[in-house]
Amino acid sequence: MKPRDFFTTLQRKVAVAAVGPSALRGQGKGVLHAAQDFLAGLSLGRIPKSDSRRFEAWLDRQTERLLDALSLKSRPWGAARKAINLFLRDTLYNRYLCNHFRLSAIESWLEVPLDSAVATGLKRDGQRAELPPWPGLKRLTKPVSDRFQVFARGLAKRKGLERVHLDMYLWLENR
Repeated sequence: MKPRDFFTTLQRKVAVAAVGPSALRGQGKGVLHAAQDFLAGLSLGRIPKSDSRRFEAWLDRQTERLLDALSLKSRPWGAARKAINLFLRDTLYNRYLCNHFRLSAIESWLEVPLDSAVATGLKRDGQRAELPPWPGLKRLTKPVSDRFQVFARGLAKRKGLERVHLDMYLWLENR
């Protein structure tokens, strides 16, 4: 039997490890700790697991909630979405959190965490003008992110992976 606070403590540890200083470098003062605190308190048990549309709506709501938690005049949508995607990827990779919250049910819906290294790798695999120019994390918008995510889904399918796992390959190859 595990202590009652085991999953709470483990979730905080995963939030801090998944979203470290290099993940949100240059995004503004306080963004890193605010993102880590937000993710540590995210209710993993409330993630919709019944269909992809409900999950995508939940992910969009959480991105907005994280933006609201940041004490910035600018609203770096790309940084917030990257932090959530890194965290969800690492909760999936954590055996205890994944099993306890049944996160394998959402594996095929998880996005690849976007940053310049991942965007470079995706663009390398794309045809000319298939993807828009990478605007940088601070200026990344949902429509541009969606184009990269659709492309990533196709690339992952060709490689026999789920989209979330592309991060391991693309980030390592292009950092």
